[in-house]
Amino acid sequence: MSGTITGKVAAGATAAVTSAVENVARTATSLTAGGGFAPREVYESSTQITRSYYLGHHASALNKMRQTISNVGLIIECRDFRVPICSWNPLLERSLAASAAGERSRIIVYTKHDLGPPSGNFSKETSIEGYTNGRYQGGKDMVKTLKKYHKNSYTTKDVMFLGTSAGTRSRNDAPNNDKHLLESIKRIAREADSLTGMRAMVVGMPNSGKSTLLNRLRAKGMGLPKAAQTGATPGVTRKIGTPVRIIVGESADDPSTAGLGEGVFIMDTPGVFIPYVSDPEDMLRLALVGCVKDGVIPSVTVADYLLYHLNLVDPKLYTRKFDLGKPTNDVHEFLRAVATRTGKLRKGSELNLENAADWVVQAWRRGDLGRFALERVTEETLAQAVEKAREPTVSISQARKREKEQRKVAQQMKWAGITAPPGGSVA
Repeated sequence: MSGTITGKVAAGATAAVTSAVENVARTATSLTAGGGFAPREVYESSTQITRSYYLGHHASALNKMRQTISNVGLIIECRDFRVPICSWNPLLERSLAASAAGERSRIIVYTKHDLGPPSGNFSKETSIEGYTNGRYQGGKDMVKTLKKYHKNSYTTKDVMFLGTSAGTRSRNDAPNNDKHLLESIKRIAREADSLTGMRAMVVGMPNSGKSTLLNRLRAKGMGLPKAAQTGATPGVTRKIGTPVRIIVGESADDPSTAGLGEGVFIMDTPGVFIPYVSDPEDMLRLALVGCVKDGVIPSVTVADYLLYHLNLVDPKLYTRKFDLGKPTNDVHEFLRAVATRTGKLRKGSELNLENAADWVVQAWRRGDLGRFALERVTEETLAQAVEKAREPTVSISQARKREKEQRKVAQQMKWAGITAPPGGSVA
């Protein structure tokens, strides 16, 4: 199976590189008639881009979760605040959902909140232009919309927004830190009122902060060192971990522990990706934030997608940093400036654009090139995501077969002189 996946990834990567070069050629001259800079308003992503990162250990982990879910009273789902919609995995949610109210509670944790858009306190690292001109959404509005959406769920007990460091306050100044998350978990454990305590499971997409969250809860609740291995790349956790205590059990000497039984134990799980991502731009979003292993989509393509967003927010985020006299839509020009400024060279002093692309993507992930979300959160976009989630889950081979049939029908319609319906769908 791994050989098949590797072959698909390699084929997708080659196609994506070609697409990136073509995209650059189309957009490099995107200037207004008067000579001013005009950023790309829409990113033209290739339909041939790799559309899956659903690996063998993702499938086996999901099966194992289904087998153990009957003993779990709480699901803590991690989603990346920078991509709050496409980091939601409907397959994961359906597989672990409660069949009735009160059977299993859920807490949604939006991680990396401090790397997302500001709520009004702009710093020198974060541009204000992209927010004041309406192109980008502020953090406060995102939080408000997401809280309102989750409020309607009968199983979602709480919604939290956590930063990348323990104790980091939410950027909307709400006290949603580790302490308050633990208090929410305690309330749910007391509602369960089990003598054996409560078992919880932390789940989510790859590299969404699950293991980091477990370690933080253990440190805050028990004062103990980390129990789960963490890393900056997806795939560090490859199997379900042993339950780890994060909240002490009931003690007659401590009235605050009443109703907790033997305490709360939490299991770490591998990230589970979506079997097939229908929108190629969603795949680019997930690659840019690090939910997809670097290299699955070529680094230059990911850097080009970052450049697209930087130009919409504020080109000064990179023109000043990399000594570019003016903004550009040409990813190669952008990366040459990055390589020159950071010393990314090959033998013979040739600029290494691939290494420059890796460097600039990592810089954005750390928050060093502006802090903004890659998708807009509104009632409409959330409703669209819910509607899409209702579609049957398909494998990548099934999806490719369907797309091939759609292209064939579209070609036949073109030959017949029939105009395709709005949205381009011919299915």
